[in-house]
Amino acid sequence: MTTARDLAIVAAGPESNPGVEQGDLSLALAGAELIDLIDSHTVTLESDRLVPGAPPEIDDPLLREAASALLRQEPYETVGDWLRRRGRDLAAHYRAALEADGLVEPARPRRNPFRRASPTSPDAPELRLAAERWSTGEAALLGLGAAAGVTDQPDTPSTGLTDDQGVVVGTVYDAVTQLAAVRQRETIEQAAFDNIWRGN
Repeated sequence: MTTARDLAIVAAGPESNPGVEQGDLSLALAGAELIDLIDSHTVTLESDRLVPGAPPEIDDPLLREAASALLRQEPYETVGDWLRRRGRDLAAHYRAALEADGLVEPARPRRNPFRRASPTSPDAPELRLAAERWSTGEAALLGLGAAAGVTDQPDTPSTGLTDDQGVVVGTVYDAVTQLAAVRQRETIEQAAFDNIWRGN
């Protein structure tokens, strides 16, 4: 089990916030992958730069893909750059992996395909472990979930996070805020364009 996979499972549950944006969740999933890569010493965080190390044996296919995606040339990339690059459509990839493993049923197309997806095996160990991490308030998982809007709580205290985890979770919050600003600007621009065509 990985932090990103657990976050995807939690986001797929019926208790998750129905307003979760796929872009926000993708950024949080990329942050979750990064936390696991740091914990496994696949990458070291120096200031806000990701310095890759020797890749260890990784069983999870998506986390192995994330490890292979690390940039290995100086000056290396920042955490924010990683989130934006790796996070592109990442929620959809995790959704597909959960469906392929029979952990959730295929969802009908909607704004948030993770929402109210019924697990095909509600007693599956992966589902129980993810729910346990979430319910016990595991700091990194809860922080990333709050950043993505999976929970209704707007903010989650950083208590319990390591320094590196704090940097990653904080950067996810910043990236989500920036993405929200982009969406708002696009909405305003679209409304202005529509008004022009209506002659208002």
